[in-house]
Amino acid sequence: MSNGEVKILGTGSSVPERIITNFDLEKMVDTSDEWITTRTGIKERRIAQEEESTSTFALLAAQRALQAAQVSPEELDLIIVATVTPDMLFPATACLLQRELKAHKAASFDLEAGCTGFVYALSLAEKYLRGGGGEKALVVGAETLSKILDWEDRSTCVLFGDGAGAAVLGLSEEEGIIATYLGSDGGGAHLLELPAGCSRMPASLDTVNSRLHYIKMNGNEVFKFAVKIMEEASLEVIKRGQVEIDEVSLFIPHQANIRIINSAAKRLGIPEEKVFVNVHKYGNTSSASVPLALDEAYREGKIKRSDLVLLVGFGAGLTWGSALIRW
Repeated sequence: MSNGEVKILGTGSSVPERIITNFDLEKMVDTSDEWITTRTGIKERRIAQEEESTSTFALLAAQRALQAAQVSPEELDLIIVATVTPDMLFPATACLLQRELKAHKAASFDLEAGCTGFVYALSLAEKYLRGGGGEKALVVGAETLSKILDWEDRSTCVLFGDGAGAAVLGLSEEEGIIATYLGSDGGGAHLLELPAGCSRMPASLDTVNSRLHYIKMNGNEVFKFAVKIMEEASLEVIKRGQVEIDEVSLFIPHQANIRIINSAAKRLGIPEEKVFVNVHKYGNTSSASVPLALDEAYREGKIKRSDLVLLVGFGAGLTWGSALIRW
């Protein structure tokens, strides 16, 4: 099998129908629309129904990406689902997705790298195809973070939402994914975590009563890390791609907080019109954030053929990653 370029052939996304606005949250916890908007830029978020799970949205996003790419599930050689909220610890949500798609020849696994998950998965899939592992891959970032939110914790419940984004990758003779860069620092693991439910702290009456099955975050420290690492990761992938920052057509950062996005763009010298933002509509959807924004940007006509697109994410781990893509 020839080692060609790897290109994004199509994208798709899916979000729950249910919307919770900041005004809805005012009735649930001690917060206000003004407080949330000024500090985060978030106005509303999508929340899954009780019967909906991560695979619900992963499947819809995947189907839309396959349709856009004009690729059938039978052609897929690899499926990676990036998520911190899998349907269950095992089997992998990717295997449930493979079953529903009837993608019979695809190797399938989940990847957990926090909010950087999609960029990690994109990088791995690109290298798998480039190295001769196959010709087509499906990469999905999907989350139902509402299932692990403490709706009594006003510092976290206002930030997160649910959804999924997907991309189909394929070998191509055209330039596609030019460069990727991944990194991590486990020294910051305690800053963003879900303490209970696995081998360190199995579920028990105590862990449930202590509310340890919910997201815990040191917001100030994560904020400081994010601004710094978004700039560093962007500059590193630009360097690896041997281009200049002003050649970038569209900057798609992880949609966690408008102040982080604006600070990173300012430090990089990227003008506002080249920065894609949808955090006001969806909040922080973790590994779904970047692919959801990528799909929306393309469908809104913000990305055109031959454009240079810069993706960058950061998340629990701590992790970070960036990707430079020729559309």
